[in-house]
Amino acid sequence: MSKFASRGRLAAMLCVGATVCVVNAAAFAQRATQAPAKGAVPDLASVDFAWLALGADWRDPPAGSGHGPIKPDPDHPFHSNVDGPGQVTIRLGDTKDPVLKPWAAAQMLASNEEAISGKRAVPFAAQARCWPGGVPGQLLYPAEPFYFIQSPKQVWMIWQRDHMVRRIYLTDKHSESVTPSWFGESIGHYENGDTLVVDTIGLSTKTSYIDNFRTPHSEKLHVVERFTIAPGGKGMSALVRVDDPDAFNAPLTMTRRWFRFDGAMIETVCAENNGDFFKQNLFPQSEAKTPDF
Repeated sequence: MSKFASRGRLAAMLCVGATVCVVNAAAFAQRATQAPAKGAVPDLASVDFAWLALGADWRDPPAGSGHGPIKPDPDHPFHSNVDGPGQVTIRLGDTKDPVLKPWAAAQMLASNEEAISGKRAVPFAAQARCWPGGVPGQLLYPAEPFYFIQSPKQVWMIWQRDHMVRRIYLTDKHSESVTPSWFGESIGHYENGDTLVVDTIGLSTKTSYIDNFRTPHSEKLHVVERFTIAPGGKGMSALVRVDDPDAFNAPLTMTRRWFRFDGAMIETVCAENNGDFFKQNLFPQSEAKTPDF
């Protein structure tokens, strides 16, 4: 059996075994009849390895890429548990960033004030409530790996936590009508033998944010992600461009990196709040650092 055929069979089994497998039949039929985009295929997928990132924040893009990610409020510097010794602080976004439309800045300010006043002990995060993080926010999920399944017409991204699935259709056109949803409608193609390019629209605004500073977006959000395998296959990066004329005065460009994690998927359930997974399973000797790649 070919690599693509075996991955397609695995995808089918995962869908059949799920409690609910809901598909927009008309849109799915339309995509299924379209030929996949051409290009050499990078090896993103395996049942024996996944991709893992430390930290839960975007990095700056290459120089000349335009506006980068939203940064912490300068009056409340952010220190995460992967920044080294020091008191961990809560994430408060810079609401004075001129890239933000007034309504988006006001919504972020209200969220900041809830945390500063103590109304919320921890600022809201969709994934902390066991909800999807949206696009591109789900890419910021830390500490647990995600896996790819590649078939000739689809790529699946499967997060180990709750086995959450995002589907990417290898076609060159979006559906004529897209109903907003958690992960929207993603179409993709391969480039240069090492990159998967994903174009996403139709994203719901319900509890959905660009980042963990709770930067909001509108239903006009358009996201383009470029997932590139590093030479040697030990790492992967994503260059992400976020365009939303109703929320931002200019596009945002951000990066994210993962390293290859060797291991099959195990069962973890968000509702059980398995907080010790990272320490016990990924770095049992407390070697909590990102390998070089």
